[in-house]
Amino acid sequence: MSITPHDERFMAAAIRLSRWHLGRTATNPSVGCLIVRDGVIVGRAVTALGGRPHAETQALAEAGALARGATAYVTLEPCSHHGRTPPCSEALIAYGVARVVISVTDPDPRVSGRGIAMLREAGIEVDAGALEAKGRHSLASYLTRQTKNRPYATLKLAVSADGMIGREGAGQVAITGREARAQVQALRAETDAILVGIGTAITDDPLLTVRTPGLESQSPIRIVLDPSLALPLTSKLVETAREVPVIVVASEETSLLEAEGLPPSVLPGIFPTGGEIGKRRDPNSPVSDGDGFALRQDVGQGANPDPISPLVGEMPGRAEGGASPADMDSRRAALEAAGVEVLYCNPYHPEVLLPALATRGISSLLVEGGAKTARLFLEAGLVDRIQLYQAPVVIGERGIESPLDATDIPSGFAHTSTLMFGEDRLDEYERGL
Repeated sequence: MSITPHDERFMAAAIRLSRWHLGRTATNPSVGCLIVRDGVIVGRAVTALGGRPHAETQALAEAGALARGATAYVTLEPCSHHGRTPPCSEALIAYGVARVVISVTDPDPRVSGRGIAMLREAGIEVDAGALEAKGRHSLASYLTRQTKNRPYATLKLAVSADGMIGREGAGQVAITGREARAQVQALRAETDAILVGIGTAITDDPLLTVRTPGLESQSPIRIVLDPSLALPLTSKLVETAREVPVIVVASEETSLLEAEGLPPSVLPGIFPTGGEIGKRRDPNSPVSDGDGFALRQDVGQGANPDPISPLVGEMPGRAEGGASPADMDSRRAALEAAGVEVLYCNPYHPEVLLPALATRGISSLLVEGGAKTARLFLEAGLVDRIQLYQAPVVIGERGIESPLDATDIPSGFAHTSTLMFGEDRLDEYERGL
């Protein structure tokens, strides 16, 4: 039996249902399942908070005896392996469903095709590929972690009418209006982690939590690219680390030097001491773009394997010539005592960092923090979706220029939608999965 418009209507409902728990099902994907008998939905469920129970077992339990002879609509292929819970394929068989319609087959090698085979061997009719493009979009984070061993990365930028994302030395500057900011809160709530550079963390002192009433518990893990452990203990991030997790990403070389008793100043390319990028500057001058990264001139030229290095003297607390191993060890101990996790993984190589985050079960990442952090991920070719807010506000003098605008979106991205939030325009661009 082929997939019919009737099937697509129920699968569309299952996909909408699956979005209810995005970002809240830990390492498992948020899956939607409907049990339909004689055109009536008799059971429905989404993967439970924390990832268990799975959608299929909950929907079957709700349907009860009405599941026998019914059709199950599932956004992802039912699992076939024994993990912390029995296989969902076994549950579908045990309840006596007659047919299973699937949107996306599971790339997990423990499942891929095996769930379908198990169902068919039991005499259940299976049709896969119903609204597959929409299904893959709803499962983008899970599919990216499974197939690319990294989180699905969304870059969010709010750009003023004169092409700026902030103002030097001004801390947080409101560019978008209330409606757009509420939408960003909703995006945070369905994302596993949010990332900023150390410059943004120091200059803006952000919380990076979800502040929408009723959704505060859905705040993402907060990540700071902080090679020399400069995050102040008095920052809002550190002070709330026991309430919402914080990870600071320090240079692996820094950890190695601590063990060897050498100062970080000996590191070539990580803490530069000469040339234009490593040019010293007045430590009291405003941070040039809120990230603590040196400016690159090759934006839009594709991924670059070289690290983007911080300016010497820009990281607060660094002594001339580099901090001593004892200072670095003291900073780490103080941060960890406050509940912050210190992750040693070169913050200027996202192609290394993102797989490390994936091993922690992080499937979706929101990059929010400043022009140079954005440029870092764009140059590495590791941005999957761009959310570009354009507002009528004018920043004027001392503005921090946006790393991109609607006229220079990198190749490989397709424009997928335009939405208005008050006077602010949101354009979304995505790469194919």
